[in-house]
Amino acid sequence: MKILSAGEIRLWDQYTIEQEPIASISLMERAAGKCVEWLLQQYPDAASFGIFCGKGNNGGDGLAISRMLIENKYPVTIHILEFGHLGTNDFQTNLARLHKFPQADIHFIQSEENFHPFPAGQIIIDALFGSGLNRPLEGVTANLVEHINKSRCEIVAIDIPSGLFVDHSSKGATTILADHTLSFQCYKPAFLFAENEGAVGEIHFLDIGLHNDFYKKVTSRFELLDDTIIHSIYKPRKRFSHKGTYGHALLVAGSYGKTGAAVLSAKACLRSGVGLITCHIPKCGYDILQSTVPEAMVMTDFNSSFNTKVEDDLTKYEAIGIGPGIGTASETKIMLQQIFDAYRSPVVLDADALNIMASQKDLLKLIPAGSILTPHPKEFERLFGETANEFDRVLLALQKAKELNCIIVLKGHHTFIATTDGKGFFNATGNPGMATGGSGDVLTGILTGLLAQGYTSVETAILGVYLHGVAGDLSAKELSMEAMIASDISDNLGSAFSTLTP
Repeated sequence: MKILSAGEIRLWDQYTIEQEPIASISLMERAAGKCVEWLLQQYPDAASFGIFCGKGNNGGDGLAISRMLIENKYPVTIHILEFGHLGTNDFQTNLARLHKFPQADIHFIQSEENFHPFPAGQIIIDALFGSGLNRPLEGVTANLVEHINKSRCEIVAIDIPSGLFVDHSSKGATTILADHTLSFQCYKPAFLFAENEGAVGEIHFLDIGLHNDFYKKVTSRFELLDDTIIHSIYKPRKRFSHKGTYGHALLVAGSYGKTGAAVLSAKACLRSGVGLITCHIPKCGYDILQSTVPEAMVMTDFNSSFNTKVEDDLTKYEAIGIGPGIGTASETKIMLQQIFDAYRSPVVLDADALNIMASQKDLLKLIPAGSILTPHPKEFERLFGETANEFDRVLLALQKAKELNCIIVLKGHHTFIATTDGKGFFNATGNPGMATGGSGDVLTGILTGLLAQGYTSVETAILGVYLHGVAGDLSAKELSMEAMIASDISDNLGSAFSTLTP
């Protein structure tokens, strides 16, 4: 699913107006009608509606919504920001239409003296500013937004909460704190960042009939993972196949006290469908791994407590996963460089492998092309530096993916996958219950297994992150988000794969 910028959304509106064809005022009427349908379904017994309008087209939507609610016999109070200039043509047309209804209670806001208390139980509609906002709110406008936020009424934002920018950071800005956001047609980048969670509330997508030809043609920088993308990647098993068909993965993991990370990762790798897996672990973990993951082959390090050297021909492996629980001992750092020198196919790098590279930045230049890095935000910061906000972090991830010729999986609620060609994918699966120790180890195992099976690095990252999230959702449904643990994600990988087949 394509995620469109503010400029692309404007072009889509214009394309629809020209190609349907339809007058812009009629398109606004259609959008308002969809909003009213949702409002009447959500609040059939609303005591009243208070609608706040700017003088742009978002305000025009608000005026059209006001008129339709009045036609449905609801008490409606309309508040219009008034700074002495005319609104857009469609705003003015809708204002003229609204004036024909004597029951329309219209107030103009010029200063804080025009702020009024809110009736108990009123539903507030935010139609002050939409996707076209290009500067932070200030003065009376910012104070009005704060006044609305303090109302203790339920707030519904039209298009996007006022004060929120579509495609750059609003961190620290004054914004409407909506309970619900009614978005037209598609996801906007702003909806996918944790820093905006308190502003957008629950998001609802309304199909207002924008012309589908534009959506088919537009090339967006960001996409949201959906069934179409996943089914284009997933490769069902062939009947005449054997374990060699699905690759041999090497997992370099574990240290004294962290053998569990190796266990979690190995189980997930096997559950991803890999043909064979060998785990290189320190001697202290041998009995644990052999007894908990009998399907895995185990190769122990000379050191009893941590990994120091892989004494094997690495070229026989289709993929290598490195990092879960390995620690950052000096010998382990040397081992990582030796693997990079000896193995030039893509590897999966997580956890302490990332921490080692963060402490020895020269190792970044040695990462095999097409490798997959899976940092959480703090690991990303240690690797590539601080950013002022989440938007900047995503842009930096895209920049570094291109520079290093690798895939960066920036973990979070909507995990972001940065590819080498500047394209970015946000994940739509997963839940807060996955914020538990070992969840990342499971993802490393899944990615290593998929990579060994012959998926490309980008395909591996997309399919692996998606399945990891689906398995997490199934675990949460079964156990609750609070009670689920990382091994539950591995246990539900089979059910996650089952969702991909008819």
